[in-house]
Amino acid sequence: MKTIRLTTAQALLKFLDAQYVELDGEEHKFVKGVYGIFGHGNLLGIGEALENMKDLSLTFYQGHNEQGIVHAATAYAKQKNRLEIFACTSSIGPGALNMVVGAATATVNRIPVLLLPGDTFADRQPDPVLQQIEMPYNPTITSNDAFKAVSKYWDRIERPEQLMSAALNAMRVLTDPAETGAVTLCLPQDVQGEAYDYPVEFFEKRVHHIDRRPPSLPALERAVDLILQKKKPLIIAGGGVHYSLAVEELREFAEAFNIPVSVTQAGKSVMLWDHPLNMGGVGTTGTLAANILAKEADLIIAIGTRLMDFPTASKTAFQNPDVKILSINVNPFDGLKMDAEYLNADAKLALKELTRILKEKSYRSGHSEERLKELKAQWDREVDRLYSLRSDKGIPQTAALGVINEFATENDIFVAAAGSLPGDLHRLWRCKGIKTYHMEYGFSCMGYEVSGTFGVKMAEPEKEAFALLSDGSFLMLHSELITSLQEGKKINVIILDNGGFQSINSLQKGHGSKTGFGNELRYRSKTTGKLDGDYMKIDFAGIAKSLGTKAYTARTIEELKDALEKARKEDISVLIDVKVLPGTQSGGYESWWRVGVAEVSESDTVRKAFEENQKYMKKARKW
Repeated sequence: MKTIRLTTAQALLKFLDAQYVELDGEEHKFVKGVYGIFGHGNLLGIGEALENMKDLSLTFYQGHNEQGIVHAATAYAKQKNRLEIFACTSSIGPGALNMVVGAATATVNRIPVLLLPGDTFADRQPDPVLQQIEMPYNPTITSNDAFKAVSKYWDRIERPEQLMSAALNAMRVLTDPAETGAVTLCLPQDVQGEAYDYPVEFFEKRVHHIDRRPPSLPALERAVDLILQKKKPLIIAGGGVHYSLAVEELREFAEAFNIPVSVTQAGKSVMLWDHPLNMGGVGTTGTLAANILAKEADLIIAIGTRLMDFPTASKTAFQNPDVKILSINVNPFDGLKMDAEYLNADAKLALKELTRILKEKSYRSGHSEERLKELKAQWDREVDRLYSLRSDKGIPQTAALGVINEFATENDIFVAAAGSLPGDLHRLWRCKGIKTYHMEYGFSCMGYEVSGTFGVKMAEPEKEAFALLSDGSFLMLHSELITSLQEGKKINVIILDNGGFQSINSLQKGHGSKTGFGNELRYRSKTTGKLDGDYMKIDFAGIAKSLGTKAYTARTIEELKDALEKARKEDISVLIDVKVLPGTQSGGYESWWRVGVAEVSESDTVRKAFEENQKYMKKARKW
């Protein structure tokens, strides 16, 4: 057997550089590059290999926060429909642990990302090294064990030859539509530099075929029988519709049988906003139209969704006593939720087959076209109302979004993740192009927005990428704004400065708090001793300018419009600091979200909120 002598780190990169995936006959180079921050634990292993291996085509991107690099890699893979990924490398200790949140975000959202954290010495000779966590009862435990809880595959490479089986297992999980997520290969810093005679064939081009899973005939028959029994079906389209490239099949299915479509956060932009059957977001952050239809539906057709608590309104959204759920999903864990009739299949193939068979059987839903039209028109009027709100005191948040939405083109991509914006965007945002709405709401991780927008820009460099976030998220994490400047990849960051964590403040006040506590960005009052003084005034545009971006501040609608037009003309990253009125986000429509409310309290309003919570609990499904 012909061999080549390489270090473990060199072998890993050479292997990754030769991996491809194939879907529908088209090959994609799977690993785009390596994104990382160097320190002891990866500099002289992975770093050496990246610097000195001349035949590598992997591009190295310098990150500025380890959590941020994973978010960027996750956003890239999400925008690429999981057909291309990045590997992320870090040093040991805090550098590695910073990636844990990013790993969880990727895994929750079913997005592939490869994490290569440096680890302590496998031979233990210099223990304890700088940044090493010691556990007296088990010397094999390091900080990297924290990744076990958030990874779909985890391994520690303690000998160079272990790399081969570990790398193949990593690819198995990363390329599996049903099981993908974060994959973590822990790399002890001594092992990274150790050499081994690797078989040359291990580095040959390897194509991982993503075969579409066809529906089995019995499962298809059960699904068809269920649909034929129902008159008021509602589709809930999740992110799996995007990843399956099933946008056209979904539209054809809905149109063929007059079935209204609602969307999860991950599924939004599978249909254009003005399509007659697109009823928008469903559940806790859903539209009035979608939530009314969900309440009346006798069948929920869930396609590529995890059916988490938001689209199901904590399992209270579906109130028809005869309602059944048909779940189309490649993952049984997701497909069997809420006691669903499960069609284990690729969304594209399943929708094609269902359309064919139901046409043969002349199926048509019992929905009145006129009523669907009126529900949609009613909601459109509500969006227009919220977008047109004005105040002498400043810009209402929904008005700011209206201006931005009007400014957006069918090719602009908007990224968001946390705070009050996901609710406003899920309800109000009008998607003008397919796959132009990029929301991380599986983990709703504050700090994803700027990093994620950079990842989106890397995935679609010809399009304008916009981060929509609040002051709270920006203060959490905005380090990859620097990387965008380094790489000459322009991103647009729009901060809606609403004076703190207004989403949680609203949740708090909605469940008994009379004043809100600890959630707004205020000075501590010398009079009360509490954080109820004046709002802090932060010059976010000034921060951005100091980093080297272009920046604008908007305190009026006219200034916002002007800043947006100027931002589009810039050729480097831009930040727009929009000062909006606190607490002016949209509210819920025919929806509920279960949160823990104190059963016992000295506050009468908290006690009342608990009682209201119990009323909703009686309506909720138990599993």
